[in-house]
Amino acid sequence: MSGSPMRKVALRNLAAHKVRLALTLLSVVLGTAFIAGSFVFTDTLQRTFDGIFAGQAKGVDVRVSPKERQAQGVPNNIVDELQKYPGVRAIAPSVNGTLVLLTPDGKKAIQTGGAPTFGQSYLPPEQAVAEPNKFVQGVPPAKAGEIALNIGGAERAGLKIGDHTKVMIPSQGNPIDVTLTGIYQVPSDTGGFIGVLFDDAQARKLFTDGLHVAYVDIAATGIPGDQLRDNLIKDLPNYKVQNGDQVRADLKKEVSNALNFINYFLLAFGAIALIVGTFIIYNTFSMIVAQRLRELALLRAVGASRQQVGRSVVAEAFVIGLVGSALGLAAGVGLAFGLSAVLNAFDLGLPTGTLAVLPRTIVVGLLVGLAVTVLSAYAPARRAAKIPPVEAMREEFASAGDSLRVRTLVGAVLAVAGAVLVYVGAQSTGGNAALTVGIGALALILAVLLAAPALSRPVVGGLGVLIRPFGPIGRMARNNAARNPRRTAATAFALTLGLMLVTAIGMLGASAKASVGVLVDKGVKSEYVLAGQQFVGVPFGAADAVRKSVPGVADVVGIRGVGFKLGDDQIGGTSPDGRLGQALNYEILRGSATLGDRDILVSEDEADKRGWRVGQEISPTSFDGKKVPLTVTGIYRKTPLLGALVVSPVVYKEVVPVNFQSNVVVLVTAEPGANLTEMRSDLEKAVEPFPVVQVEDREEFKGAQGKQINTLLAILYGLLALAVVIAILGIVNTLALSVVERRREIGMLRAVGMQRSQVRRTIYLESMLIAVFGAIIGMLLGLGLGVGFLRTLRDLGLDQIAIPWSQLVLVLVSSAVVGVLAALWPAVRAARTPPLAAIADL
Repeated sequence: MSGSPMRKVALRNLAAHKVRLALTLLSVVLGTAFIAGSFVFTDTLQRTFDGIFAGQAKGVDVRVSPKERQAQGVPNNIVDELQKYPGVRAIAPSVNGTLVLLTPDGKKAIQTGGAPTFGQSYLPPEQAVAEPNKFVQGVPPAKAGEIALNIGGAERAGLKIGDHTKVMIPSQGNPIDVTLTGIYQVPSDTGGFIGVLFDDAQARKLFTDGLHVAYVDIAATGIPGDQLRDNLIKDLPNYKVQNGDQVRADLKKEVSNALNFINYFLLAFGAIALIVGTFIIYNTFSMIVAQRLRELALLRAVGASRQQVGRSVVAEAFVIGLVGSALGLAAGVGLAFGLSAVLNAFDLGLPTGTLAVLPRTIVVGLLVGLAVTVLSAYAPARRAAKIPPVEAMREEFASAGDSLRVRTLVGAVLAVAGAVLVYVGAQSTGGNAALTVGIGALALILAVLLAAPALSRPVVGGLGVLIRPFGPIGRMARNNAARNPRRTAATAFALTLGLMLVTAIGMLGASAKASVGVLVDKGVKSEYVLAGQQFVGVPFGAADAVRKSVPGVADVVGIRGVGFKLGDDQIGGTSPDGRLGQALNYEILRGSATLGDRDILVSEDEADKRGWRVGQEISPTSFDGKKVPLTVTGIYRKTPLLGALVVSPVVYKEVVPVNFQSNVVVLVTAEPGANLTEMRSDLEKAVEPFPVVQVEDREEFKGAQGKQINTLLAILYGLLALAVVIAILGIVNTLALSVVERRREIGMLRAVGMQRSQVRRTIYLESMLIAVFGAIIGMLLGLGLGVGFLRTLRDLGLDQIAIPWSQLVLVLVSSAVVGVLAALWPAVRAARTPPLAAIADL
């Protein structure tokens, strides 16, 4: 028998079962689309950022900057030496820092989403080294009080030349009045970025300590730029010395690292969607082959070989995989476009550009879709080819498969191994612990996959109690779900995987909010919290305004972040601007809480790790590489509120650059007997000039942190929705095929008096049992893995484990509803089965 007739048989079989073909195609399309969409999305972002950075440091032969971003900068004496350095034609010192652009009335901040607002010094073309900014309107700033904005910033703020407005600098006092004198162009002026140019003298006053600049651009003369760079590298070993290409490469690398995280994140969910789709495809082909055993046996009887029968099934899979992958690629482009639109709607500040569909995306998408589909069909095809023709054509031939004993035993071994790994990993913290839990999670997932058929019979039998009120119809539905445990388990596994992740992520969110709640309740004494926004925090001026103008206030303590280096390690801590003990509860284990100008308090964990003791002189290093001699006066119990160490405001100002200085939060403690309602009104009035500052009591502060957590989780749930959608389609698909498989059985029941409504009800209940079975297994697995992973994060402050019971109940009920909805179409199809035609069907 030639290959050509068999190919025709495969293609005609696909054409004859259009609904089955559409459902199988859809699972391939969705899985492939997520993979392709993640590539397209991140490639588009990368290309857009590349366009932005292409104009950075153009015309610069050498740039000298500090090795660490958090350093004070390049000292003025080094700047003076560079001016006289052999081979230097000109230098252009630059300073910059974060700020907030306000509306002209000073009552509202110009929101930029996730994009920053930067202030920078402007140098006239005759003093600049890099290519000058191209002004499209007005003139550059020439004196204090004048600014220029990029086109996007001016449009977002609604400002035009000559308008007066205000800017707020975190490390300064009250907002500063400024006038817009010019609008300039930057490459790819999108994404919410706002660039504010100041006169050089005012920029230095706002963003530096007067002793440093951020970096120095240099133009060479008489020698090649790279030679000048090499000379400076030898003479300035403590600084980063680069040419323009290296500066641009560094910027691209930073962005690429950030995009890689997004890419891995999306690919992980794409892989989940593809895994779910794989099991649906595998289940589909298994059922198709089971239903076609007579057809395939007839082909064998008329001369087709085993290889030809197997190839015909694989050929069908190849066609489905090819078409599904192609459609998935197109859907992936649409998914990337939609994802960009959603993120822009949330105003996250990402730049936009034309979608980038690289050859790599096309190749990977096609290969993944084809490989998954063909491999999913291979095992059923191989099994079908081995069945003797005469046996397959027998009426009583059973297609339920071999004994479940071996796979159940392997599943049990994997379950024990996975549970042990999760337990061991949960005993410690950090990356290695999380990896151990992750390996255990994989073993448990495989264990569920293998043991689920054996589990399905007792669990579904137990769930049958829920549908006992339906009488014989309920018993029939339970028996149908338990009769073919392989099919039931494979159908439920897709939902199991999705709900496992939903449960684990729900635990992460609930535990994060519970940890924040306990931290605030136990650690914060103050009645009110002043909270700021990303990149800015709470400006120093806001705390000063409260101290000066609000009656009934006992203490105002600004909590500021500070960092040091110890060898290759970076450690972070806190610097309080006020009496820390009046605002926060923390336990001193050894020594005292006294904090002089050159003292340091350290956490118990850090002290044990470093071998520090009370009274010891230590010398951590600032990010400028300078030793900072300090005396350990106290050791406190570890708390996320303080970090690893606490230093005085004097040390803070010494080691933290001006352009990085701001309060993370400000804690306001009331005097005994003060009227808190009146105090709140006074606080809100005092911080009116600082629109980014919100006055919150402790409950509101916890709620605000919870909202941020919910926003992050919403993105995760949105991505997980795809896997759940695929799982629902898998239930629809399996039930539809099950109806075809049981056509004669349903016809017989109809012939002996079963009504159409009873047939539909049987399918509904069967689907509900399968969905609830998958949900229960998924939630139990998610709870176990959630606890394991959360235990590895307790060093980051997630020390409370909370289970979102209401969410789990909602998920369980929703799963039952989903099961019924998924059965609507298969049930209607089953109810319309003609009794006599079905009985006569061979």
